[in-house]
Amino acid sequence: MDKEQAQRIIKETFEAPFLKERFTYFIKNLLNSIDESKAFHARGDVKEMYRHVIKTYERIGTFTTPDNEKVDIIIAYLQKGHSLDYARVTQRNFAGRYLVDRGEKDAGIFAFVSPDETDWRFSLVKMDYRFDEKGKVKQDFTPARRWSFLVGVNERSHTAQSRLLPILLDDENPPTMNRLEEAFNIETVTREFFLEYRNLFIRVKEALDSVVLHDKKIQTDFDTKGVSTVDFAKKLLGQIVFLYFLQKKGWFGVGRDSQWGTGSKQFLRELFEKRHGDYKNFFNDILEPLFYEALRNDRTHDDHYYSRFNCKIPFLNGGLFDPIFPAGLQPSVFSKACVIMICLAL
Repeated sequence: MDKEQAQRIIKETFEAPFLKERFTYFIKNLLNSIDESKAFHARGDVKEMYRHVIKTYERIGTFTTPDNEKVDIIIAYLQKGHSLDYARVTQRNFAGRYLVDRGEKDAGIFAFVSPDETDWRFSLVKMDYRFDEKGKVKQDFTPARRWSFLVGVNERSHTAQSRLLPILLDDENPPTMNRLEEAFNIETVTREFFLEYRNLFIRVKEALDSVVLHDKKIQTDFDTKGVSTVDFAKKLLGQIVFLYFLQKKGWFGVGRDSQWGTGSKQFLRELFEKRHGDYKNFFNDILEPLFYEALRNDRTHDDHYYSRFNCKIPFLNGGLFDPIFPAGLQPSVFSKACVIMICLAL
């Protein structure tokens, strides 16, 4: 399989609602081959302690690693009304209990699917063996929340692609358990995030330096108000990261008569694409009003409705969205720096 084809398979699988046939095709290519002869559907036969969250599940196949470790591939269907974020501990414990009950299994690759969402969770759960105080073997399982990707319509597949692409490209060798663990390792993903975040900060800061250097009026404004490009870049990126947190909760783009959590999880990109209003300068015309007006002013008297974007925006009573320049910004300060940041972040 060439790189372009592998990237397409990941994108089609992980940037779309869950589809069993598409997921099965991806798994077969990821693992090189699976044994489908032992597939079964539980038909709702779920242990009572998990029934309030897990409706049913099915095993689509099994896989044996080159080091002879046994892996089941499972699709777990959540009950209607239960989101992927709700009762994640129960989902994790269900996966662990499944592996404990099938004692010959070393790990499971799980797809957790909610009937109410277009996103789903792709997880690796692995059994660990240790000796207790009496010298008997005890079984533990690593939390699914540590080894998982949130994927689907509202998620980009960049992280999954960077972690899984090398395995998908290797047609000759089925992955070992260590290689699968490394692909799902959240600590590695977190380290990569902070490295990318640092690089993004440097680029934004350098772009700001260039603007300030070549515009004496802006330079004077920064100097007289005691603001450095370092501080401004830090605050700007901190604000953007927090916006992504709120966006994931569905708190942006909520209709006037709709409930919190029903908003678009692509709201920032929609703003950038002018779907909620036109602009000449993205920071000045869109982000400044969002930061220092919509998020900073209490509009509970009008159910948080913000007319500029024709939707509800939550009121955040905190210092993160207090302007660093009390008297406002020069119109051209972020014309270049913000474009760099937005193109990379969105």
